[in-house]
Amino acid sequence: MQKKIPMRQCLGCREMKPKRELIRVVRSPEGEVSLDFKGKKPGRGAYVCPSPECLKKATKSKALERALSAEIPEELYLDLQGRME
Repeated sequence: MQKKIPMRQCLGCREMKPKRELIRVVRSPEGEVSLDFKGKKPGRGAYVCPSPECLKKATKSKALERALSAEIPEELYLDLQGRME
C-alpha cells in the first residue's frame, strides 16, 4: 500500500502540489510571520512554489496577507526572493 502524499495549494499559481515541494510561510499564535522550511512550526500556514513568478503573483494579489490575516513584512518577501534564486 502506497503512503498518501499531502497536497497543498500554491497561492501564486493556485496549483495543488506535494507539500514537500512548497515553501511554507507561517503566522505563529503570537502573530509573528516567518518562513518554515521544515513544516513543523505551530500556527497558520500558507504555501508558495519555489519560483519567482509564483511569488510575484502572490505578492501582487496580496494572497499571503489574506491567507494569514496578517501584515507581511517587506523583509520576508526579500528573504523568500533570495532563497528562490
